[in-house]
Amino acid sequence: MDDPMKKSMASLLAAGLLSLAPAQALKNSHPWWESATIYEIYPRSFQDSKGTGLGDLNGISARLDHIKNLGATAIWLTPIYVSPEVDFGYDISDYKNISPSYGNLKDFDRLISEAKKRNIKVIIDLVLNQTSDQNPWFLESKKSKNNPKSNYYIWVDPKGYDKAGKPIPPNNWQNWFGHSAWTYSEPRKQFYYHGYTKEQPDLNWHNPDVKTTMFDVMRFWLDRGVDGVRLDSIFMLYEDPTLKDEPLLLDKNGKITKDAFGENATSQVLQGYQPELHPLMRDIRKLFDSYPGSRVLIGETYGMDINGLDEWYGGAKKDELQLPMDVILGIQDKDNNFVHLDVNLWRKNLSEVSTKIHGNEPLLVIDNHDNLRADRFCSKDFGAAPFANCADIQKMLATVLLASRSSVLMYYGDEIGMTTNTPQRVEDVQDPEGRAGWPKDKGRDAERTPMQWDTSLNAGFSNAKKTWLPVGTSYTSVNVQAEKLDPNSMFNWYKSLIKLKNTNDVIRYGNQDVIESGNPQILSFYRTYDGSRMLVATNFSSQPQQLAVPAKGKVVLQSFVGDVSSKDGYLIPPYGAMILDLSEK
Repeated sequence: MDDPMKKSMASLLAAGLLSLAPAQALKNSHPWWESATIYEIYPRSFQDSKGTGLGDLNGISARLDHIKNLGATAIWLTPIYVSPEVDFGYDISDYKNISPSYGNLKDFDRLISEAKKRNIKVIIDLVLNQTSDQNPWFLESKKSKNNPKSNYYIWVDPKGYDKAGKPIPPNNWQNWFGHSAWTYSEPRKQFYYHGYTKEQPDLNWHNPDVKTTMFDVMRFWLDRGVDGVRLDSIFMLYEDPTLKDEPLLLDKNGKITKDAFGENATSQVLQGYQPELHPLMRDIRKLFDSYPGSRVLIGETYGMDINGLDEWYGGAKKDELQLPMDVILGIQDKDNNFVHLDVNLWRKNLSEVSTKIHGNEPLLVIDNHDNLRADRFCSKDFGAAPFANCADIQKMLATVLLASRSSVLMYYGDEIGMTTNTPQRVEDVQDPEGRAGWPKDKGRDAERTPMQWDTSLNAGFSNAKKTWLPVGTSYTSVNVQAEKLDPNSMFNWYKSLIKLKNTNDVIRYGNQDVIESGNPQILSFYRTYDGSRMLVATNFSSQPQQLAVPAKGKVVLQSFVGDVSSKDGYLIPPYGAMILDLSEK
């Protein structure tokens, strides 16, 4: 088998780079998305330029200097397409236009242009699994069984009829927002399948016409200049064709459990994760590779272990997604159990992603628009000690992500330590998941509140009387303006880490070795490159912990104030983080 690294080096030499040192030649061979810091923007909540209470594209353009100042490589925008907004853009009615709430295509082109001036890449969210029920394709599909779009969606006859003559769904499949995943359509006398709300019918990817149509959508945006795409719910594109019932989830006593919506809980393993996914990913990758500029494919990939994550890359062939999201490290495991502040688990997960994905680039993430913000790790429920300093914990976790051999997907507001703001009344909930699951599942509004820029009206997000979600109560102290002035703030810690990631070859390109021995409360790893060596050490406990090092070296960054050197190394404060240069120079 051909060695891709040798091929890369050969192409460099053929291009006239013989005079370059090997390390320099390798640096030049890296695509832009390797070791990138990708900044997720939830457009509704980032910046309102029109006074509507909703963020928009021109608002994002106006705040690009913040992204540049922070040092992020790219921005990722959650959906901005025309949509009825039942699920805030993940129900698309027109894939080739911008929602009027956000602006228009001219505004999008301006955003691309302004980002390019600042050397910021732009990644968009693309929803391939489902559309809106107001999409013209679905409106036509539901009319009859023999129209041009009749097979664009998943239509199934009733399993039967009850005594009252009511049609019975084909199986027990549940949608992710609660209750049956099947809705009956009278015109067709059939059920259609929807993995999310009934207003989000799933596309039928077994139909070649659907593939042709969606590839055309991808070309439209690639031609418009986007640098990459994040594929939403990519694991759900195909369902088990036998349509057999999902296994029920049982408790430790063998009894059937209930989900947050009051239904019998099912595994939902048959509603995705099908073998057809990987040939499709290879075809999409070929499309992206046909464009210049190292266009990147990011995948929303849940419900897997490290072997499943490796498969999303294409394993050793590396011919599928360049950056499937590694949610195993800091969000949830293959059984959808949430990750806690367990140093042994973090060490195991970081070690595995360093060694078991065929040298592919990890994409680490600990929060986003679908998961509680990073401050969740400050609670007892997620493993923190009572009265732990939340800022210390968030700085420590940021160090694990940004000093690792990885690309990183961070969420807007992480850089200032924005907090989770859970609704207190069901009447205030906007998210369809929260409305259906209240009070057990309060939805995702908590992590989607407006960005906190300063102490002015609505934290500088909007001059409207009312914003689509209320601004978090912490904005008077937790905001960009205040934190820029504080050298020990979360913002300046993130900025320092990202600068190191962007400019230090050891952190940017170096190999990684997770340390399995030593103090068990410290997660530490070496980074090595071209004869240089650095040590990253993070204290996952609420007590000072001794870090023994063979040579003191130089402190490059530390998340706390003061000299903590000791006779045998360093005494790292609770939830503290250090980066040491151990190079012998």
